[in-house]
Amino acid sequence: MPNFKAAVGNTGGRYFGFVIGGSLPVTVAANWLAAAWDQNAGLKITSPLAAKLEEVAAEWLLELLGLPPQAGVGFVTGATMANFCGLAAARHALLKRKGWNIEAQGLYGAPEIKVVVGAEVHVSPLKALSLLGFGSERVIRVPINSEGEMLPDQLPPLDDMTIVCLQAGNVNSGAIDPLEEICRMAQAKGAWVHIDGAFGLWGAASRQIVHQLKGYELADSWATDLHKWLNVPYDSGVVICKNPQNLRAAMSINAAYIPPQEEREPYAFTPEMSRRARGVEAWAALYALGKSGVAALIERSCLHAALFAKKLKRAGPAGTTDQDFFRDKPPAGRNGEIRKRRRKTTGHSLLRYAQFHALCGGQYGL
Repeated sequence: MPNFKAAVGNTGGRYFGFVIGGSLPVTVAANWLAAAWDQNAGLKITSPLAAKLEEVAAEWLLELLGLPPQAGVGFVTGATMANFCGLAAARHALLKRKGWNIEAQGLYGAPEIKVVVGAEVHVSPLKALSLLGFGSERVIRVPINSEGEMLPDQLPPLDDMTIVCLQAGNVNSGAIDPLEEICRMAQAKGAWVHIDGAFGLWGAASRQIVHQLKGYELADSWATDLHKWLNVPYDSGVVICKNPQNLRAAMSINAAYIPPQEEREPYAFTPEMSRRARGVEAWAALYALGKSGVAALIERSCLHAALFAKKLKRAGPAGTTDQDFFRDKPPAGRNGEIRKRRRKTTGHSLLRYAQFHALCGGQYGL
């Protein structure tokens, strides 16, 4: 029998490691149902039900996040693949301007594309860029301020062969790049803007928080996770592309046994041909919560984070910052090592905990 004690309790309310969401009861039930149905959600003909629920969930997501209703939406495994798809759409669009068919001709001899990221870009878009043939070390890194936000006046010259990758939620500090200013600068030069909003993009669902994302709707593509703030089971994320034709062109293929695309076909917006019906869980979460429920979930989480930071600053050692990044020395052991300490309350029982450290602004913190 497996040792279930070895499972990490990330679905509990007292789990604070990384940026990992829990699961709503309704999404767990939807996950079980989708598994029992065992649908191949790649084609409408193989699962009309999964295709329809995915289509409805996509419409609801666009409305909830305040994005163009005609945008293309692909349901993928998470933000890494969502970044991959969004950047693949960008690659297609930019090279098409120069008369280059990247899907048919490949990268050899293709016109050069310049990729711009912030100094604290997450590894997710870097991995996506590597998979797309851009290389993770060829990017131009723009300096950031003490919060982790990209400095617009430090951007390199932009043109119509430039991709600018912005962050809506720095994984260490939660900082959001100056989206509106940079998006307008990019638009003026014909550059493509992609936003990695794995968790931060969900702020757009709240009237109290959306102002922090000012200008996010001006981008050309977005990536976010559903298995973070929407609390659906792993794995689940979405890519959103303002012009669905660019995403479809970058993702879709033709084969003799595949019906002509007269209507939306799920496979045309994702890398996979065969995949599980993860749109069922997204539909269930949005149906159960509604707009107000999602907004309340986001706002409640932010209030908890603010309270957490307040108490850390009050009780923590010298060096605690004015943000939600708690400075501390890295442990001697490996990151995430399970450690044991005696509870002060009882003097004898043991508390198991995992200590995770991050490097932010050249300093370690919890």
